Amino acid sequence: MCEIYEEGQMRVSHDTEELISAIRKSEPLITASRVDQVKLLIVRLQEKLGQQDNRRFCLFKALQAHILPLTNVAFNKSGSSFITGSYDRTCKIWDTASGEELHTLEGHRNVVYAIAFNNPYGDKIATGSFDKTCRLWSVETGKCFHTFRGHTAEIVCLAFNPQSTLVATGSMDTTAKLWDIQTGEEVSTLTGHSAEIISLSFNTVGDQLVTGSFDHTVSLWDVPSGRRVHTLIGHRGEISSVQFNWDCSLIITGSMDKSCRVWEAASGKCMATLAGHEDEVLDVCFDYTGQLIATASADGTARVYSAVSYQCISRLESHEGEISKICFNAQGSRVLTASADKTARLWDVQSGVCLQVLEGHTDEIFSSAFNYEGDTIITGSKDNTCRIWR
Repeated sequence: MCEIYEEGQMRVSHDTEELISAIRKSEPLITASRVDQVKLLIVRLQEKLGQQDNRRFCLFKALQAHILPLTNVAFNKSGSSFITGSYDRTCKIWDTASGEELHTLEGHRNVVYAIAFNNPYGDKIATGSFDKTCRLWSVETGKCFHTFRGHTAEIVCLAFNPQSTLVATGSMDTTAKLWDIQTGEEVSTLTGHSAEIISLSFNTVGDQLVTGSFDHTVSLWDVPSGRRVHTLIGHRGEISSVQFNWDCSLIITGSMDKSCRVWEAASGKCMATLAGHEDEVLDVCFDYTGQLIATASADGTARVYSAVSYQCISRLESHEGEISKICFNAQGSRVLTASADKTARLWDVQSGVCLQVLEGHTDEIFSSAFNYEGDTIITGSKDNTCRIWR
């Protein structure tokens, strides 16, 4: 571990020197004059990772957010604001610090199901609706930039590419579409699935998109050409969730067949099947480093696996209903689960111990999220409310 002295000097460990050397070899932009700056960043990061996280979350505000149940919640990158989607056909933008509503995004003619900020920029929002359209909105003004029309059935998932130049939408019409943010035009239609597309995800470079379908398969697409690169075959049930890891090398998929699979993105080969759940796997995710995998199941339990050894590290057991959503904090030390038992729960990743039960919702929780700092949680429920915890 490195130490920082008041006069700004650093004692850097041998491991850190090796790390800096490796970074310089792979990144020519880091010249000799920048080395001290990089050292300082590494020191700060190591200190942050070394801090004990004993935070207990308290309810800050319960927001009477919508007149019908919430579908999804999402933070912007800084955590300064968040959005809620609802069956009431609107999406709302909220200020996290005060809990005040900033804008109501109105215009959809049916359920607003899929929502996202164009992180890390956070100046635009995409909403996907059962009215078969996707809309692009200004965060600052709440005005609609574009309405993307072309799907012939409900839009149930969407994502911005990392460059914030494209939005991908997945629909019950069996297709995914790519849309140009500037022009509002359709760039390409990704056809090949034989049933609904329920989940999709860009890789962190933005040159590939993965889609998961009720046809039991997962497709990997080349974004620039719109061409299908691989079809990942092996699941024996509908796909519920798909995601790339941080370095774009792996894909995880969750399925109604009770399993999670890990795939190599380059070859499309299945690397491992993570079994053990007794009911459908409803959500899967990587931590930010791509070293850990979390799975959530209709059996009321969640699990954490190593993305390297594929061994189960911990079992998260105490919910009394199915777990529909799961996510890591940015530090990778905590897991947050949202359940039909009306609670969200916070877990220690390594031990599987339930650290806290977030109670108060009067109906099932459909969605939950950490901010990037890991010091604020939002939960969205069928009870029409959203809660801020910090």
